[in-house]
Amino acid sequence: MFCYQCQEALHNKGCEKVGVCGKKSDTADFQDLLIHACKKLAETALIAQKKEVFTRKAGETIIKALFYTITNASFDDERIREMIIEVCDVRKELAKEVQPDAKYKDHPTPDQMLQRAKEVGVLSTSDEDIRSLTELLIYGLKGIAAYAEHSYALGYTSPEIESYMFKALAKTLDEKRQKDEMVQLVMECGEMGVKIMALLDEANTKTYGEQEPTAVSIGAGNNPGILISGHDLRDLADLLEQTKGTGVDVYTHGEMLPANAYPYFKKYSNLIGNYGGSWWQQQKEFASFNGPILMTTNCLVSPLPAYKDRLFTTGVAGFSETKHIPDRKNGEMKDFSEIIELAKKCPSPVKLEEGHIYSGFAKDTLLANKDKIIDAVSKGLIKRFVVMAGCDGRMSDRSYFTEVAQQLPEDTIIMTAGCAKYRYNKLPLGKIGDFPRVLDAGQCNDSYSLAVLALSLKDVLELDDINQLPISFDLAWYEQKAVLVLLALLYLGFKNIRLGPTLPAFLSPKIAQFLVENFDIKPIKDPGSDIDAMIQGL
Repeated sequence: MFCYQCQEALHNKGCEKVGVCGKKSDTADFQDLLIHACKKLAETALIAQKKEVFTRKAGETIIKALFYTITNASFDDERIREMIIEVCDVRKELAKEVQPDAKYKDHPTPDQMLQRAKEVGVLSTSDEDIRSLTELLIYGLKGIAAYAEHSYALGYTSPEIESYMFKALAKTLDEKRQKDEMVQLVMECGEMGVKIMALLDEANTKTYGEQEPTAVSIGAGNNPGILISGHDLRDLADLLEQTKGTGVDVYTHGEMLPANAYPYFKKYSNLIGNYGGSWWQQQKEFASFNGPILMTTNCLVSPLPAYKDRLFTTGVAGFSETKHIPDRKNGEMKDFSEIIELAKKCPSPVKLEEGHIYSGFAKDTLLANKDKIIDAVSKGLIKRFVVMAGCDGRMSDRSYFTEVAQQLPEDTIIMTAGCAKYRYNKLPLGKIGDFPRVLDAGQCNDSYSLAVLALSLKDVLELDDINQLPISFDLAWYEQKAVLVLLALLYLGFKNIRLGPTLPAFLSPKIAQFLVENFDIKPIKDPGSDIDAMIQGL
């Protein structure tokens, strides 16, 4: 295997025997083949579009398949193999409409798949810089796929984004592709990132209402409970409806925290609050929870015996040794009855902590308070905004972000989205006026909210350049959705973005230098010097 798609890449170079994430070599190879199958399907879909043949099924299939390959999503080889076959079947079905005389081989055996995977993996591209740009593009596409999967689940789709994905994936098969072509596709990926995050925001707010500033309980009650983690809000909606009146409480975990700020979910009295913290702490927290856990998307860690029999997955998430809840059919709810019945037999959660944390400062709240924000800035109450969005991870050097939060001057506001917030959202950082010093916009895709506020402030203040705003970016990255968020910010014109704890291993020296020179990407250094530079707008 060779994998360097996440921040945990071994020695910041790549995992070659087993992933630091726990991914085994065969799993990595099956994922490589699944990506290649998506490229071939995209190639056929482009031909179909030229002949005005309907391609929606191809788009939906690619979106789902790429989501399978995101870090910490699926460790289930059998389901990945099934997804490869599904992609091939969709391609065959589409090809019959545009190439009636084409002939196709039978599906390969698992061993044949693994052999083929070795021919199409990351290292099959020999030119280091083209490989770097190709993987940067593919990881951005994985981010698009993740957000599109959630948006599509709520009925919000985008033919434009599907067409772009076809074009971009098919281009990666072109052995003569050039650097300039790939750079253009990468920048376009940032544009599509903005569009898919906007679409998902529309899907969420029209379905569940606009997020409201909310003090979310981090304690635990006396009833048995179910813990839901990941990102899929529709799964939470199904679970809350089915647990209503059963005496079973529901707690969010990790990236599900912002769900507590949506009006739709507040109507359920058995949604108690948020339990625990970031994804990488789940082995300890899941054991303490006592009840069943439902993983809806990525952010999985190999389960311990203490709770393996209580762990359920759904959607693209999967472990070969845990129970999986099938997808919904014909618009119906997923069936969570087995989880609910198990919960009734379990003790209540062990209380890990007490108190509240704030969430719900997404774009609608921020824009509604725009005048207050501008007034606080003009009076010198707020000197600077520091965007510390992105991912958390288990590496000890991520304490950098906690230290930055602790050392920032008291006249600065931290704006966040994603699980990076868990490094500082429980610190007693106080308020500035009506605003907590940590404004949590929501999940990683809600980084879009922070960009929307910045663009709005630029227009109101009549600035020529968005980088003239008193905003600095100090981003944490871990996986491919964070890659897409970064590309979206670059597309919108933001510069001087600090990124850490390391620069991505998939950036070759020349491509890393290209990003530094053209977009002022900065590797993080130490809290003190970075804070001094950010306060100066550098």
